[in-house]
Amino acid sequence: MGPMSNRVLLEVIALDAQDAVAARSGGADRLELITDIAADGLTPPVATFKAIRAAVDIPLRVMLRLSDGFAAGGPADVDALVRAAEELREAGADEFVLGFLDDHGLPDLVTIERLLAVVDGCRWTFHRAIDHAADRDALRKQLADLPGLDTYLTAGSAAGVDDGMRTLLAEAARHGEPGYEPQLLVGGGL
Repeated sequence: MGPMSNRVLLEVIALDAQDAVAARSGGADRLELITDIAADGLTPPVATFKAIRAAVDIPLRVMLRLSDGFAAGGPADVDALVRAAEELREAGADEFVLGFLDDHGLPDLVTIERLLAVVDGCRWTFHRAIDHAADRDALRKQLADLPGLDTYLTAGSAAGVDDGMRTLLAEAARHGEPGYEPQLLVGGGL
């Protein structure tokens, strides 16, 4: 599916191989692999990635986030996240989901760029951190030139899709403008 496709992409959360098989059988085009759904998704163990990869052959995006919220944490936390990304990459992961904000609600470019150096040009989704950003438009423009970014996972609002529909429609109408090339993947409150 190319970037100009109007086809709807169905991405489904998978916590384990059983979820992955069920999602594929149900028509999923892509999986988002996480652990701890109560924390809105954290980085899964490498063994879980390997089990899911062995069970299904559809694209897998692996979450890179070690704690609830959209801050990456301190230097030790970021180092642990980088190690997790390295291990997942070595195990064959080639698509990712990530997104971090600083204390001002702006993209945490230091952390994001450290992770992108590890995932080395792989395709990735900036997740719902955009819904908590101080300025969505500024965030998109700051991330526009980062390699591999092809999707924003967003509800249009931190409160969910019902509250964010107007924002989603406005952003979809801007597709192709600088910062608005990546596709929108709507999620959160569906």
